[in-house]
Amino acid sequence: MSGASSVCGTNGTPVGVSADGLPRWLRPVAEAARTVAPRQLSRFLPPSSGGRPSAVLVLFGEGPAGPELLLLERASSLRQHAGQPSFPGGGLEPQDGDPAGEGPVRAALREAWEETGLDPAGVRVFGTLPRLYIPVSDFVVSPVLGWWREPTPVAPVDPAETARVFTVPVAELTDPERRGIAVHPSGYRGPCFQVGGTLVWGFTAGVIDRLLHYAGWEQPWDKDRELPLDAGS
Repeated sequence: MSGASSVCGTNGTPVGVSADGLPRWLRPVAEAARTVAPRQLSRFLPPSSGGRPSAVLVLFGEGPAGPELLLLERASSLRQHAGQPSFPGGGLEPQDGDPAGEGPVRAALREAWEETGLDPAGVRVFGTLPRLYIPVSDFVVSPVLGWWREPTPVAPVDPAETARVFTVPVAELTDPERRGIAVHPSGYRGPCFQVGGTLVWGFTAGVIDRLLHYAGWEQPWDKDRELPLDAGS
């Protein structure tokens, strides 16, 4: 995303939307976001009409093991995606504004704050990916890319919605021994990652997989290695 604009976080603090000043290691992700086409990310694209606008925060930071990604695990009592690892995020609300404009950025930061307690003021939003579609929940999702330049403590805010919050080193996500193809009883097959004591699969794993690929971080891995959904436990 070129240039810089400003939106407001949950407390009214302006949040810059710019790729300027990113650490060198994160620049390939920003470049991928600038050039990638929707069909390069998923075969599931938004319908011409309908769908529920939503956004997720794909938040990169730096931890003891180097670059890392923030994830959470949904509560097992939820009606949709129960117990599944995911990015923080949720549906857009009227006050977020235009779903085709800055609305997804506001929604992603607000939902991340509500779910994990992170301070949006410490997040530099540096781009967005093309909108994608999750048929099972009818969500039209805008992945919002962030740099966690000033980390703050995070934890589940509401245990009825979020079971845990955790970070995963990028080095583990690129480790071929932690990668495979998730196989769902419905017939779904897609990339997955054995990280953080769980199996990351579905929409979240698909976005991670494509980001690793187009950022040039992907290492050769066995695409014939099938993993059941309980493989991470």
